[in-house]
Amino acid sequence: QVQVVESGGGLVQAGGSLRLSCAASGSIFSINTMGWYRQAPGKQRELIATITSGSSTNYADSVRGRFTITRDNAKNTVDLQMNSLKPEDTAVYYCYAHVVAAIGPSTGIGPYDYWGQGTQVTVSS
Repeated sequence: QVQVVESGGGLVQAGGSLRLSCAASGSIFSINTMGWYRQAPGKQRELIATITSGSSTNYADSVRGRFTITRDNAKNTVDLQMNSLKPEDTAVYYCYAHVVAAIGPSTGIGPYDYWGQGTQVTVSS
């Protein structure tokens, strides 16, 4: 079993900052890409940032230059630093991890995507 848990959402004024954190735990052999999606009311889920195990990053145009994704491979965690927040950043933010699950001391199966439960970010104008 693999669990992914987010934390750090909340309410902030426009122009402010928030930091989201995500931790993957359980029977993990390795994790390839980790990242963040968001979904605003009435809109499709949007991929906003990804980071590989080698720390290569990619961002959606809507957040590039304002958001920064970082990762700690030893702890299986990924963070999203969000600066210069705008009301249109209001959404539920979901973390995901592309995991090879451990089925033995040196054996894994996958990779499969595992998702967190989501954390609400609300930016007031």
